[in-house]
Amino acid sequence: MSSIFNLLDLYFEYLRSEKKASAMTIQNYTHYLHRFSNFLKKHFPTLVDPKIINSDVILQYKKYLTDFKDQKGKNLDTITQGYHLIALRSFCRYLAQRGLDIINLELIGVPHAKARQLKFLNEEQIGVLLRMPESRRDKSIMELLISTGLRVSDLVRLNKADLDFARKEINIQSKSSERRIAFLTEEAWYWLRKYLAERNDQEEALFTRTAGRKNGPYRLTARSIQRIVEKYVKKAGLPIRATPHTFRHTFALCLLSSGKDIKTVRQMLGHKNISTTQIYTHVTNPQLKEINQRFHRK
Repeated sequence: MSSIFNLLDLYFEYLRSEKKASAMTIQNYTHYLHRFSNFLKKHFPTLVDPKIINSDVILQYKKYLTDFKDQKGKNLDTITQGYHLIALRSFCRYLAQRGLDIINLELIGVPHAKARQLKFLNEEQIGVLLRMPESRRDKSIMELLISTGLRVSDLVRLNKADLDFARKEINIQSKSSERRIAFLTEEAWYWLRKYLAERNDQEEALFTRTAGRKNGPYRLTARSIQRIVEKYVKKAGLPIRATPHTFRHTFALCLLSSGKDIKTVRQMLGHKNISTTQIYTHVTNPQLKEINQRFHRK
């Protein structure tokens, strides 16, 4: 019988070749399950049979995660502990599919974290932010974020060929390799035209940088986009720490406030599961009314 550690390697290959999981999913699951592997090697060094994953081991692993401290001496928060257990549950499901007698998945419970307080921008804050950009590229990025609610990972994958100026549509390839259509505001299209008109390179990427590379422009990274937003949020002096995901929250809440149903919002955000979209339904009606009055009046 294969050891649990060999089975972990097979599982990672299964994610890549059969599940076609995104690179980020594989990276995260590898990180979480390597921590589980280290736990087993420390507490059960002589046991390699997958059957060792029983209720007692799960309880000990949960305590291990609760007590674990990172390099800065900080404990893992409840959400991060939950991610570890979700990865373990997925691995155990894979073992069960291979016909192995494994623990009941329901016993691998995931701790419930406190509901996140969603941050969103009002109309005045967006107006201030959109006046901050110092280049056509940055202006285009900010306009695109607020008019589509794109994930940063989706935005950095965009190519010039994904833009359809005739239809005023943009073709989005999500992290799960699925494609969907997004629609931009007139303002966003205006600045994208301005930005692309000043480009004189053959780079396929929609958003590029030129600093630090002698051979020409190259694609912006997700971290670069985050820094751009951080720069202008700081310059605008906003009272909240807005990030690209704050634009995404704002976009979602605006859709809800304008009467869009949850399935439409899910589709426009590119969520795979509607349960992810449902976090926005926890916003109260008075909050939605305020958003509707203060945001996107035009």
